This record gives sequence, C-alpha cells and structure tokens, in this order.
Amino acid sequence: MLLTKEYNRQRAVEYARRWALDRNPLFVDFTGQGGNCTNFVSQCVYAGSCVMNFTRDFGWYYISSDDRAPAWTGVEFFYDFMTGAVQFRDKQNDEGPFGSEVSEREVEIGDVIQLADMTGDFYHTLIISEITANDILVCAHSDDSLDRPLSTYNYSSLRFIHIEGVGIDAGDDSCFDNLIEGESIF
Repeated sequence: MLLTKEYNRQRAVEYARRWALDRNPLFVDFTGQGGNCTNFVSQCVYAGSCVMNFTRDFGWYYISSDDRAPAWTGVEFFYDFMTGAVQFRDKQNDEGPFGSEVSEREVEIGDVIQLADMTGDFYHTLIISEITANDILVCAHSDDSLDRPLSTYNYSSLRFIHIEGVGIDAGDDSCFDNLIEGESIF
C-alpha cells in the first residue's frame, strides 16, 4: 500500500549545506561531463525523502553512474518526474518525491529552482537553503555554491518546484544517517 509522507525540508537543506562545496563519495561527480547540478539537487531531495522510484527510464533513482534514471541528473527530466509531466507518472500515486511548479511566493526551503537561458532552455538546478526578506539563498554544484543569493545569478527566466510530499511503500527513512556521512546510499 502506498502512503504519502512529509518531505523533510530540514534534512534536504542540511545535506545541501554539508556537501555544497564538496562531493559525497557515494555519487559520481558529473562536473565536466555535462554538469553536476541536478545530480546534487537530487541527492538533497533524496536526503529529505529517503525514497527513490526505480521505474526504468521514467523513475528517479541512482545506483551507480551507469545505473541511474535520466531524472536523477537531467534538468528537464528532473522537472518532468517531480511535477508528474512525464508519461506513465502519477505523481501522487507513485513512490518518490513529488511536487508542482509554483510562484516565488509559494516556495520553502528544500524546494528547487531551475534557470533558463534566452532560448527558454532550462540548464541549471539549485536547491533553496534559506529565504530572507531580500533574497533567496541557494546551494548548487558545477559552480559550487553555499547559501549564494539567487540575485547573483545571470539567467533569462526561472521556475520554482515545490516538493509537496513523498510517496512511500511502507518503508522507512533510515537512509539519512548513512547518506549524510557518505557511508551508503541506502
């Protein structure tokens, strides 16, 4: 039976801050191979959910550099998985985190931002680590950032993904302690 649990925003941000300027040895670093930004944000969201979706091609999971879903590392694929825009995905009835595109006023820490260029192509994924009265602070990889103001980025447009919850199949979230220490993915 599938249940929905709360996304742990504090754990997602704690993980983001711990690994923003470093690399967790449990994951391959894709910097220089197309970028590591969505891989890093997926790790953060995983730290806040401790649930992957192992649906081949359409899921959201990481086992190794050679065995991962496109949504784990691809900007557009990540968006499609999280928002349910991908074919065969019922975001509120499948395992894994799920969310929706929202306005800036609706975001919280642990939510995700994606930046687009002048052609409208989304190219960079960031995780929100803090919201201040004047700016949103983010953590990111590729151009490593720890609590960097969003206002310092150069982009043409952006979208916000609010993580609404996590579909879970009666499992637990015991992965966090091993994950944050860089000991084990599961």
